[in-house]
Amino acid sequence: MVARAISKYIRISPYKLRPYADVIRGSSVDKAYAWLKTCAVKRAEPLLKALASAYANAQVKHPEIDSMATLTVKEVRIDQGPIVKYFKPAAMGRAAPQRKRMSHITVIVGKRLS
Repeated sequence: MVARAISKYIRISPYKLRPYADVIRGSSVDKAYAWLKTCAVKRAEPLLKALASAYANAQVKHPEIDSMATLTVKEVRIDQGPIVKYFKPAAMGRAAPQRKRMSHITVIVGKRLS
């Protein structure tokens, strides 16, 4: 029993999101949700939404699921999305290239084994 949620084109660099994904990977959904909810960083919000969406998808696919404690986070993947490239003015009339990186988030939840 597996359910997943995918969030694409998140305007946060994958390098900044991966440490938060590493913390919730393998834990139960209720503990991961509580940890992301109390995390006072704006970067945790897309992960929280993807986790909530994966839980809702699991409930729709399997109506016997009654709480978050019955599920565990099987996989959290943060992939590189497209890069927006643009130029900003720099010193002495030069142009400095800028790169805004995007992320794709995949969250997979499954039934707890024990």
